[in-house]
Amino acid sequence: MRQHSAVRVPEAAITGALIVVAALDVWILRGQMSRTAVVLSGLGLLCSLAARRFPVAVFVCNLPAVAIGLSPLVPAIAAYHVGRYTKRPRVVAACLCGALAILIWRSLDTETLLWRHFPVDPDGRPELLFSDLMLDLMFAAAPILLGRLVASRIEVQERLAEIVRGRAEREELHTQAALARDRAQLAREMHDVVSHQVSLIAVQAGALEMNAPDAQTERTAATVRELSRKTLDELRYMVTVLRASGTAASGLAPQPTVTRLPALIRDSGLDVSIRGELPPDLPAAEQRAIYRTVQEGLTNVRKYAPDARVTVEFGSDRTEVIVAVLNTPGSGGASGLPSGGHGLRGLRERAELLEGTLTAGPRADGGFGLELRLPRVAAPAS
Repeated sequence: MRQHSAVRVPEAAITGALIVVAALDVWILRGQMSRTAVVLSGLGLLCSLAARRFPVAVFVCNLPAVAIGLSPLVPAIAAYHVGRYTKRPRVVAACLCGALAILIWRSLDTETLLWRHFPVDPDGRPELLFSDLMLDLMFAAAPILLGRLVASRIEVQERLAEIVRGRAEREELHTQAALARDRAQLAREMHDVVSHQVSLIAVQAGALEMNAPDAQTERTAATVRELSRKTLDELRYMVTVLRASGTAASGLAPQPTVTRLPALIRDSGLDVSIRGELPPDLPAAEQRAIYRTVQEGLTNVRKYAPDARVTVEFGSDRTEVIVAVLNTPGSGGASGLPSGGHGLRGLRERAELLEGTLTAGPRADGGFGLELRLPRVAAPAS
């Protein structure tokens, strides 16, 4: 359901507009008013400028204007602000009674105690007495009641907004709780399944290393065992992060930096050459992105062209940092290792978060290329 939000006019603007209208009314009636009445009207208008902060005091200052029968708009503004900004019902009721008493006193003939300007019957009883009282009551109560109505409406809107915010917060908490349960389940599955399989690989590689028939087999088995160990370490870190996501204990795992790239390349078991170098002042986020890009590039080469030659190129200028993993065509075919197709997608998302780009695709010589471009941002000084 679409909700159309109403345009709210600032209350200061409404007060200013009312004062302008009241001033115009006094200006029109100035010819029918005495000098005292004009002065009292001007003072009432000036006091109305502070009606939002001191509504009761401004109302009391306007009571003389009610007594001498000036323009009704000046005291009506003060009465409205009493109803709008005064929270205590007794004070509002006292102001209402005071205004009503002055209106009744103004309507009485002090000599005969009869209502002025109304004819009387032969027995001396005033006609239309009840109607005159109702008019005085309406004139005194209407501005105050209007102010109370506006105040009540604003309070209801604020409470509704608070309820909406509370409901949104509860929904967010439920969502976070569901995500935490999913992360915990995923962490358990990763720990129970993947770590078990990798541990078996490490054990088998260790046994092969101990009983290797030749030196090449021994080195290969040692490489497999070392890679299995590092994979288990990475898996532990990921499980810890998944379990801690959304809590104050997140960010526990140490993240790789470019200083670990030589060991990563050395342990890959591929024919890799390195060109260029990286600037020393890269932020930690960019270092992690570069490390993961090189890691993913070497992993793809092991999967699809394990006998290819690989070149890892680093470059930088004043505006960007460039990392490329290039390989020649492989002749032995793919290794048959499983692939979920999520590695490059995750690298692209990581690059976009850093306002960079990632491109991947076949090269003209039949090989494959992976290139990461990130904006040059210096690391903050420690």
